[in-house]
Amino acid sequence: MFVSLRWLRDYVDIDLAPAALADSLTMAGLEVDAIRETAPDFSRVVVAKILSLKPHPDSEKLSLCEVTTGADILPIVCGATNIQVGDVVPLALVGAAIPGGYSIKSSRIRGELSEGMLCSEEELGIGPDRSGIMILPSELAPGQDLIDALDLRDVILDIGITPNRSDCLSVIGVAREIAAITGAKLRTPEIIFTENEEDINGITSVEILDPDLCPRYTARIVKNVAIRPSPFWIRRRLESVGLRAINNVVDVTNFVMLECGQPLHAFDYRFLKEGRIVVRKSHPEETFISLDEKERTLRADTLMICDGVEPVAIAGIMGGLHSEVKADTRMVLLESAYFDPASIRKSSRWLSMSTDAAFRFERGIDPEGVVRALNRAAQLIADLSGGTVCRGYVDQYPRKVESPRDIPLRISRVRDILGKNMDPSEIVQILESLEMTVNKGDDLHYRITPPTFRVDISREIDLIEEIARLHGYDRIPATRPAISILSMGQDRRKILEERIRTLLNGYGYSEVITYSFIPATAVDDLGLPAGDERRAAVAIRNPMTEEQSVMRTTMTYSLLDTMRKNANAGCFDLKIFEMGRIYLARQAGMLPLEKNSIGGLLTGARYDDCWHYSGLASDFFDLKGCLEGLFEHLKMTSLKFRPDLQEPFLHPGRSCRITVGKDVIGFLGEVHPDVLARMDLKNRATVFEMDLDILAGHFSGALSYRDISKFPSSSRDVAFLIAQDRTAEEIIQISLDMHEELLEKVCVFDVYGGTGVPEGMTSLGLRFSYRAHDRTLTDQDIGQAHNAIVRRIMEQSGAKIR
Repeated sequence: MFVSLRWLRDYVDIDLAPAALADSLTMAGLEVDAIRETAPDFSRVVVAKILSLKPHPDSEKLSLCEVTTGADILPIVCGATNIQVGDVVPLALVGAAIPGGYSIKSSRIRGELSEGMLCSEEELGIGPDRSGIMILPSELAPGQDLIDALDLRDVILDIGITPNRSDCLSVIGVAREIAAITGAKLRTPEIIFTENEEDINGITSVEILDPDLCPRYTARIVKNVAIRPSPFWIRRRLESVGLRAINNVVDVTNFVMLECGQPLHAFDYRFLKEGRIVVRKSHPEETFISLDEKERTLRADTLMICDGVEPVAIAGIMGGLHSEVKADTRMVLLESAYFDPASIRKSSRWLSMSTDAAFRFERGIDPEGVVRALNRAAQLIADLSGGTVCRGYVDQYPRKVESPRDIPLRISRVRDILGKNMDPSEIVQILESLEMTVNKGDDLHYRITPPTFRVDISREIDLIEEIARLHGYDRIPATRPAISILSMGQDRRKILEERIRTLLNGYGYSEVITYSFIPATAVDDLGLPAGDERRAAVAIRNPMTEEQSVMRTTMTYSLLDTMRKNANAGCFDLKIFEMGRIYLARQAGMLPLEKNSIGGLLTGARYDDCWHYSGLASDFFDLKGCLEGLFEHLKMTSLKFRPDLQEPFLHPGRSCRITVGKDVIGFLGEVHPDVLARMDLKNRATVFEMDLDILAGHFSGALSYRDISKFPSSSRDVAFLIAQDRTAEEIIQISLDMHEELLEKVCVFDVYGGTGVPEGMTSLGLRFSYRAHDRTLTDQDIGQAHNAIVRRIMEQSGAKIR
């Protein structure tokens, strides 16, 4: 907001230099973004007084003047007709420069000498009036520089007002802050005017149909107004902050809005049908022509100011074209109201009408300042137009706008928040300088009532903020917190995620991050059957694209989509994983079920391009081996891979469930060829997906160990013939379940099914390693333990030694 320093001085004495004032305001929370000095674009223009005036002997349209500058009497040839002897006028001396690039010279006009030029407002660039010579106040002394005489130099402060400080969207509001900062006294304008005998209630009335949107509406009538240009002082103030002067009535409404922060509107009374005001919501598809001559179609919830028949203004935003003040207006209805901020903000945004009035209403104005602004405007209109104000005013106030009262303030709390032992008397002085009422209670407890224009203050912490900024943030010492900071224990799942991330990176897998949004057709691409819980996707209300219209219910689609994008870019060898969430919709009114998951994908070559491994493709067992190594490092020994998996998007013969203990944590398998075809993928791919929340429940992070034996190990190899429906894991688990102390590990070294192996059978080669921690084992020790294990395998599985 632009604020004129000259205008501010009308209400408060300011001894600070502009830069120092800007710094003080900024430190108090009103950040001054820029300081701009202004002055008219002319020089050597002085105040002069006309001593004589007579017709030019050789021209009917020119006059010969003698003017005095106090020191000299100069002849001037002038063509204006609005001057007379005794007038005080601006004189551009010889050598003067005036706007437009003109330089004044001594010259003869129709044979008569002219030693300068008398100027109009427009010629000096200080106003729009070009009808005649500018007539100056008679008390100005001849010879004064016009810039100094009219105090035309100014400093404009560009202040960034935060949304909560609507009280500072006025010159008086900023002056009030300066008074509080500097200790100066605030001067508010005295409002005195005379009312005529005609009662306003016999002329007009106001009816509010929507008091929630318009709690208060006041109005006055001013009769016998004469519409003409505003005087120079009011035009100068408006133009200094970027507003264009229009006429005396409209300029007053703008002036009072800037002065008091209360927007007003003036209606030409003759165009108000039935001579009354009705405040209501607009009808659906109702049209309205605003002051900017645009026809607007309104929504049903736009608050309108209407006469007895039709709308005449959009409440709080802009007036109507047909009721505006015109050159022949003689009777004015002046409006000053309080509108609901949320309603004005909503209508302003929807209509794309960001006006000065809307800017103030939507941030909240003083509900108790409505009448004061109305009377101030009525006073100025009467003074500047020669009109008379009708007796009384309309004040419809159906819903009281409550302001916070008796906010408790504890001095101890002030000290705790600011970290400074402030004196209670200083706190009281700061609050009272902001026009707050302070009532002292017991034991340094106060009850504070803020003024009604401070709509941003409702809590104790708001009061403490006021104390801090007026005391000075730079005067509050930097202190260490009085509390001890304790380290927080890390979440088990977070620890697990970091371990997995590190291990997978070590195995050559790259982490990817994809959107949690997938297309609604993803479940069809994966072939999920009806009734599968993963078909219950959470729909996005405003999706960016159809490809991101629902929340994902599985990580697998995101990984396959990443594979497709890489393949389209020419990259067919991938080892990737992602940690994220999946979202499953639940009953109406319930938030979706969110699960933390990890998924991985392997496709393409097993190794990087190399002459030694040329053309060797990765497969199911590469990814399975990766997961086995992962769980081995996590010390989760209860990991199992179960072949009894029915997953529609995985190959039925190359997939399995992943379990830890009794919990199913996910799946692993090769992607079904039909799914690859639907997603336009050529290469085979293997994927896994696991529930991190369940996995974290089995992860402790604790490490157990035993001393490394210094004695050698010994191994025995056995080839078993087992049924094809038996798994190697089952056979190995039988041996481990014996808890033989000397058995160190069991591993598969060969799987064969062909010539020499009966139909329906598989040859499984197992290597048993034995070691003792206290001695070197003998053949007898090993043979006794080994024979027992082999017998148990044969008894429980039906296996035979090949």
